[in-house]
Amino acid sequence: MLSTCKSELTKPRDLDDVPGWFNPLDQALFAFFLEETADRPGDLLEMGCYLAKATIVMGRHQRDGETFTVCDLFGDEAQGRYSRKSTLDYYEKTLSLRAFENNYLAFHEKLPEIVQARTNVLADRIAKDSCRFIHVDASHLYEDVCVDIDTTRNILRRDGVVSLDDYRNDRTPGVGAAVWEGVFTKGMRPVCVTPNKMYATWGDPRPFQKRLREWAKNVSGCVVAEDIIDGEVMQRLAGEGLTFVPKPRGSAFKRVARDVLPPVVTRALRRARRPK
Repeated sequence: MLSTCKSELTKPRDLDDVPGWFNPLDQALFAFFLEETADRPGDLLEMGCYLAKATIVMGRHQRDGETFTVCDLFGDEAQGRYSRKSTLDYYEKTLSLRAFENNYLAFHEKLPEIVQARTNVLADRIAKDSCRFIHVDASHLYEDVCVDIDTTRNILRRDGVVSLDDYRNDRTPGVGAAVWEGVFTKGMRPVCVTPNKMYATWGDPRPFQKRLREWAKNVSGCVVAEDIIDGEVMQRLAGEGLTFVPKPRGSAFKRVARDVLPPVVTRALRRARRPK
């Protein structure tokens, strides 16, 4: 169910309770790239978040000292202008900052940095080369997506990854046009694509692709194929019926607890495990 009543909010118990379009394959790939880019500190950014489904997954991989910024109009036309009236009409019924905060805080102890505005303000607010992972899912008009890609190119570090939503949706041809223009004229290099998202970098995609091939062997239902586009490999991932349970890194308790338990339960378990 994708409708959310703004006056009667309930806390989601798991990610499936959060409205939105974020399938298990892309959930697994977010976890993969967020871990692969965490070898050194770097900030996280989401352009367009709807009701926090992808935001919640990103927040699970935020490390100490990193800033996580989320930018959205949250249904408030006063903070900017929606590109389509139909989008505004839909978001006025389903989206609010309060609903986003309610969903995110069901899984995390504190909110990310929130910018309630159009994404074009980010170019002056986010430092150059500061981000390691960016999710672009805001306006779906060609001109707006071009600006988001230009912003991303400036603030994403060279070995960082950007996830671009709806690059092949027949209802959003402007996104596809802007994304492939980014590939052929702006130096963006695809790492892989799924039915819904492209994952790309301005660095070398080959190390990511090598690790993706090994990673996919351990993900039930995940299939990897490869294409050559303008002389470069691009992987295609499919995962119909995919099931994915992330393998813990470092402290098994910390990783699993952070991934699957509400904050109040995690805090209680931490206290119970402390030496007396």
